[in-house]
Amino acid sequence: MSVPVIITPEAEQDLADGRDWYERQKDGLGVEFVIAVGDVFERLQSNPRMHQIVRKDVRRAVVKRFPWVVFYRALADRTEVIAVHDARRDPSRWHKRV
Repeated sequence: MSVPVIITPEAEQDLADGRDWYERQKDGLGVEFVIAVGDVFERLQSNPRMHQIVRKDVRRAVVKRFPWVVFYRALADRTEVIAVHDARRDPSRWHKRV
């Protein structure tokens, strides 16, 4: 089963902020970060229920190579990404989005 992955505007901003931060650290690293997050989105498209629920109906997928996680809801007709979160930061930043 393949479902569309919908990224909320807040999650889009999270992704852009992360990309910009990594790009300031090293040229091209921001692009690598976006690719790594995109790999998570592709996995969610084909198997959205593969990760455990961590809060209410929200699941968490770990981004490979980067200390970031994707928080999302696996709904019947779509996967809704609510946050792309730096795992080193306070998790309450995304809790208010639930």
